[in-house]
Amino acid sequence: MKVYNSINSFECSKKTTITIGTFDGVHLGHKSILEKIKNATLENIYESVVLTFFPHPRMVLQQDSSIKLLNTIDEKATLLEKFGIDNLIIHPFDEAFSNLSAEEFVKDILVDKLNIHKIIIGHDHRFGKNRSANINDLISFGKKYGFEVEQISAKEIDEIAISSTKIRKALLDGNIKLANEYLGCPYFISGKVVSGKKIGRTIGFPTANIQINESYKLLPKNGVYIVSSEIKNVLHFGMMNIGNNPTLGDNEQSIEVHFFDLKEDIYNENLQIAFLENIREEHKFNSLTALQAQLEKDKAFSLDFIKNLK
Repeated sequence: MKVYNSINSFECSKKTTITIGTFDGVHLGHKSILEKIKNATLENIYESVVLTFFPHPRMVLQQDSSIKLLNTIDEKATLLEKFGIDNLIIHPFDEAFSNLSAEEFVKDILVDKLNIHKIIIGHDHRFGKNRSANINDLISFGKKYGFEVEQISAKEIDEIAISSTKIRKALLDGNIKLANEYLGCPYFISGKVVSGKKIGRTIGFPTANIQINESYKLLPKNGVYIVSSEIKNVLHFGMMNIGNNPTLGDNEQSIEVHFFDLKEDIYNENLQIAFLENIREEHKFNSLTALQAQLEKDKAFSLDFIKNLK
């Protein structure tokens, strides 16, 4: 899959089949749309294109900095590639782009720059300045400029919206099992291993401290989770704590992973870590000894869970 950071950098000699959306989570609800786009390439006569935007339009138009997304841009690209999409365009969304008229968007972007043959889009899709144009306008433009418009049904759009809402709620409730069912794969985060306070190693549980640079990435509820990560082509299991380390009197939220069978130094490694199950909520313990005893129980529970996965 080719990834472009702007519509202006897109290059393709073939006509294209296009869909537009945030595709946050790239979950099971999106599957049918992505399959339609792929199938519409008609044995490589056309190329498939997913057009998405960053920052999220709400961040720009409503200046909503509180919005949390299921995927970072890099994570979204990783997931879309698995569906066999030919091209992903992540276009910078700003006020200038939002002020394009509907016809400017169609003629200047879809026709002239993206070489459109067909667009597959939701029945409720709105576009152009002030979101003034609708699906009927798009169909009219299609007739004028010579491209097809296929509507995604209301049922499919509703399924996507409902699934996204349920995934977010499940993660914020710490219900990893339910979130993963809706996603069709484990929820994951991506981050860099950085130096921490090294207190874990004093009680037999050394941890990798994970730094996530994207503040908009949605994290599950504070708590302890069973996780996995492929490190240097080897799958490793462990348990992760997301929280404020109340036993140690910390205030800032941290993400720490104890891998059960990892001995090597992984500082500065960029890891993708998948959530498999919730173990428990974060608690404040009276001492490090009490914390250590609980971690031993958490480890036993995790190893039993992992054994049953195989």
